[in-house]
Amino acid sequence: MVYFDAASAAPLHPVARQALLASLDEGWADPARLYREGRRARMLLDAAREAAAEAVGCRTDELVFTPSGTRAVHAGMAGALAGRRRVGGHLIVSAVEHSSVLHAAEAHEAAGGSLTRVPVDRAGAVDPAAYAAALGEDTALACLQSANHEVGTEQPVARVAEACRAAGVPLLVDAAQSLGWGPVEGDWSLLTGSAHKWGGPSGVGLLVVRKGVRFAPQGPGDERESGRAPGFENLPAVVAAAASLRAVRAEAAAEAGRLRELTERIRARVPRLVPDAEVVGDPEHRLPGVVTFSCLYVDGETLLHELDRTGFSVSSGSSCTSSTLTPSHVLKAMGVLSEGNVRVSLPPGTSAEDVERFLEVLPGTVAAVRERLGAPTGTGPGREERGREGGAREERPREEGGSEERGPEERAGLVVDAIGRRCPIPVIELAKVIGEVPVGGTVRVLADDEAARLDIPAWCEMRGQEYAGEEPAETGTAYLVRRIR
Repeated sequence: MVYFDAASAAPLHPVARQALLASLDEGWADPARLYREGRRARMLLDAAREAAAEAVGCRTDELVFTPSGTRAVHAGMAGALAGRRRVGGHLIVSAVEHSSVLHAAEAHEAAGGSLTRVPVDRAGAVDPAAYAAALGEDTALACLQSANHEVGTEQPVARVAEACRAAGVPLLVDAAQSLGWGPVEGDWSLLTGSAHKWGGPSGVGLLVVRKGVRFAPQGPGDERESGRAPGFENLPAVVAAAASLRAVRAEAAAEAGRLRELTERIRARVPRLVPDAEVVGDPEHRLPGVVTFSCLYVDGETLLHELDRTGFSVSSGSSCTSSTLTPSHVLKAMGVLSEGNVRVSLPPGTSAEDVERFLEVLPGTVAAVRERLGAPTGTGPGREERGREGGAREERPREEGGSEERGPEERAGLVVDAIGRRCPIPVIELAKVIGEVPVGGTVRVLADDEAARLDIPAWCEMRGQEYAGEEPAETGTAYLVRRIR
């Protein structure tokens, strides 16, 4: 089995394994105690903190270890907001932040605070000017990830930090995805990370609060970790996390170059190998090992299962893989296709042979899923071929106002009824009939799947048709598509 989901959790680094096993024997005692075993444990904890601080680029007394990256985010945001509550309750986040940041932001808003979500461009990057414009006298905190967890796009942290510093507003950076590759540039104020993203054990996060940042830890007081992460430290895991961070940093330069070549190979060849596929994310300013693409007319969950069956573990932001049937908030904010979405995130050590084999099996796997769904096989701008023996409906779409026997000149308003049908069926049914209306004619797609709001406009852009907007319908929403070629 080939594991291509390092952005979710990187395999445990050999150095982390060695450090973990060694510290189980040496670091089991309470580091707060003064006897020999406690002093030994304290030395291990101090050494781990020093190694992590060196990798981050901060002072040792600015860094604390937390039980997870999510806990680091929540503690950092809550403490910074509380420390600046006299300034105001305004919080700024980007629209593509990790769910840990967005959930904390929603809780802040529900408690009476104000929230600004800064949009991103089609590559998934924020505009630093938009952050600067959002800053106000009552802004208590701004948050921005260093790199996106779904599409790999790196954010302009240094420029946003400069704007925040000029306004006197602290910037919290979620560096979970990038910290293993290098320190975060810019004059940021708070930073969080998660060990399982860089090859350390799960259950260890880190929180950095720069000196001079107003910070009020929330919850019951605790004497451990400067009161910012209460509870007994998981010392063996902390030692392993720090050791693995130092190890991956030593390998980062060489490994980043190698993985960039492999992901660029995927980015360049997927659109040539798979018809109607869209590679998303910034083509240059991106993490070394992450590449994401979406495929028209594909059920994302089925695609992931089929790739798993061929021996590849990948992940997806497609709504078709989610029990909520809601598209990824990242893909939604970018305005790109969500159906058939695949994120390939290569762990260190990935071989070129594994990437080549993935590129060999992908086209046939996508084609098989499309055939099973009855997806159109034509890729030209005119009439699309109807799927054969697939999962699509056999009945022809209803026409507004009467019989299906009208001539083409009268069929200027076809209706595709996809109510109750989930992605990618609404788009498949749209593709089947677009050639049946004259140029200038419209197709109304009735759908109650949230993914249709994202995927139908994306289909129009990919297929050279015009998305004419949406309008309320008796059930669900009507999405209007005008044929222009």
